[in-house]
Amino acid sequence: MGLYCDGVPRRDVPDPVLAGGTFGDKDVLRLRAMWDEAKSGGTDSFVWLGLRECSHEEFDRAAVLFGIDELQAEDAMSIGQRARVEMQDEHVFAVFKVLGYVEETSDVETGQIAVFVGPSYVLSVRLGDPGDLTRLRTELEANTERLRTGPMAVLHGILDVVVDGYQVVVDELAIDIEQVEERVFSPARTDDAAIIYKLKRENLEVRRALDPLRPVADNLLGQKFVAVPDELAPYFRDLGDHLLRVQDLSAQHDILLGTVLEASRSRQAVQQNDDMRKISAWVAIAAVPTAIAGVYGMNFDFMPELHQEWGYPAVLLLMLTVCVLLFRGFKRSGWL
Repeated sequence: MGLYCDGVPRRDVPDPVLAGGTFGDKDVLRLRAMWDEAKSGGTDSFVWLGLRECSHEEFDRAAVLFGIDELQAEDAMSIGQRARVEMQDEHVFAVFKVLGYVEETSDVETGQIAVFVGPSYVLSVRLGDPGDLTRLRTELEANTERLRTGPMAVLHGILDVVVDGYQVVVDELAIDIEQVEERVFSPARTDDAAIIYKLKRENLEVRRALDPLRPVADNLLGQKFVAVPDELAPYFRDLGDHLLRVQDLSAQHDILLGTVLEASRSRQAVQQNDDMRKISAWVAIAAVPTAIAGVYGMNFDFMPELHQEWGYPAVLLLMLTVCVLLFRGFKRSGWL
């Protein structure tokens, strides 16, 4: 929780949420006093309250103070909300899905940040582990020129953190996909379907966070958000371009994973066909001595070479010769 005037933090008030405490009634009184001072200080003065994993009671205290719409307040505390940005007059309500990559398990974690921007105030609510804003606050407080543009500078900073998180996750998934490609097309026999499905599911989490923001990126590039100050317009336009590039990469990953999955299935089919040919070849080879032995096992009195001394080795030699010829033939044809 902080008060900023002319791009400089006027008071250093420890954030009770970041400190592990709660946002209580005394904090509401202190925030109200800071907000009154911000409103009297001009357009470049504002208060910023950041809440993390807060209870509904804590959030309701801040929502009532800033006069936040009841439905928007409900959406901010629901982790399953669709990402979007709503602007009306001087008020902005934004919901962003925040992504994080777990190196140990190659999983994609999903969190949420809701941001309310109004006259001389910013309220951010973070749900989930990804999307730490502590560093952002420190960086913004060191950038006086950016903070002078008002509360929209905080919205830009939060969106920048969110988009950077998207880029990190997309890059990590690209590495995982490259490794799967190497496995699929390697000489070793592998079954990669489960890994590919897992990556498709993780990429789907990325698409769920990115796809709803496509119109937002288009509006940022077209500078259609009237609430954005002229000084911040190039920065928001750059964010729109960055967001579109990350969306395109995620869409390419989805197509690539589908192609790799089909290649894996085709390779498994080829491997199964090779196995069947090898089995068939060995069955054909084994059928020759089996057939000859079956004939001589009928116990007839009159059979070829039955009473000759060389009959037994001759039949064995015949079996061996035919088996060797079949083996060479199957070997040349690629069946063995």
